[in-house]
Amino acid sequence: MATAPWFLESIVADGSRLTHRIDRLPFSVGRDTGNDLTIEGAGLSRRHAELQPGEAGALLIVDLGSTNGTFVNRERLTAPRRVVANDIIHFCHAEFRLTGGPSDDMPTVADPGEDRTKMVSGAHQLSQNFVRHEAQFLEFLGGRGLTAAAQPIVDAHTNALLAYELLGRCTHPELPGSPMHLFSMAASLRREAELSDAFRRHGVAALAPKAQGVGIFVNTHPTETFTDEFFQSLHGLLELPGRPHLVVEVHESAVVEVERMRELAARLQGIGVRFAYDDFGAGQARLNELAEVPAHFVKFDMGIVRNLHQASERKQRMVRDLVRMVLELGSVPLAEGVEMEAEAEICRDMGFRLIQGYLTGRPVMVDKL
Repeated sequence: MATAPWFLESIVADGSRLTHRIDRLPFSVGRDTGNDLTIEGAGLSRRHAELQPGEAGALLIVDLGSTNGTFVNRERLTAPRRVVANDIIHFCHAEFRLTGGPSDDMPTVADPGEDRTKMVSGAHQLSQNFVRHEAQFLEFLGGRGLTAAAQPIVDAHTNALLAYELLGRCTHPELPGSPMHLFSMAASLRREAELSDAFRRHGVAALAPKAQGVGIFVNTHPTETFTDEFFQSLHGLLELPGRPHLVVEVHESAVVEVERMRELAARLQGIGVRFAYDDFGAGQARLNELAEVPAHFVKFDMGIVRNLHQASERKQRMVRDLVRMVLELGSVPLAEGVEMEAEAEICRDMGFRLIQGYLTGRPVMVDKL
């Protein structure tokens, strides 16, 4: 049985992708036109590197003593190295992704008759056009390793459970577990909204049967908040058994105009979904939007709440005034990041109605609830 071919994939100036078939081994790369792949660019050696056959069908990459190096996943080669599909290879500053081989589907191949010379700019650092684990990330968006946790939101005075905040989690063996790192990958692939939607869809479906009678706070990414696709996804969530009581958290960076917030509030009201201003007090205070378009809930950022009992009198007076203003506008103030009873006590005294934090409940995997 013939072995599936390998390919080197590159990104050209207009953003489109060009695929170079590795049609024989060894396969040489360098500046001279006699190479199997010729790259014209400052820093490339005449015969820069070579792809060679390894044992049991493996593919090896060997640097041929180049001046500026060959890199695999941003690590400079000091000896021959085995490479696999989705590895990112730099020949000096020229960036490629290895695809194909025994386990990959064949990509679209460039016309064999076209010029196989690639122009490269003389960058001073390695480019990052590709994300190494893109294939695994797409698997994750499809559901592999996608899971969720939930953190309780409780009544500040009685500790009664009133809602959960849904938190996306990852158990894919080849991806980082941190949502922050996953969103960094998503940003490189311009898929932040897709990741946010995947976390939300999976999490609400898993949590809704266990959260009957309490709210589910769901996060949104600024790139999706005002889109029609986001509202279509909310419609789908509301059709789940038990019709979950959703609260959409609007991140402070998503809001720049009162009119957009007014339209958002009206659309959410039309489908029976409440909303919260998240991270209130971090960055923009959002006082203008709060006054013109009051939210159902206002989540005070943990940076404000942390050690509030030890804060200066001036800061405590400021927070107390903000809480009073939120209440006068008809919104419910929520203190995030409460870890100590002393913090909870001063929050209750200031008028906070809801508390969220390690003191009243750490995030728990939804399947353990």
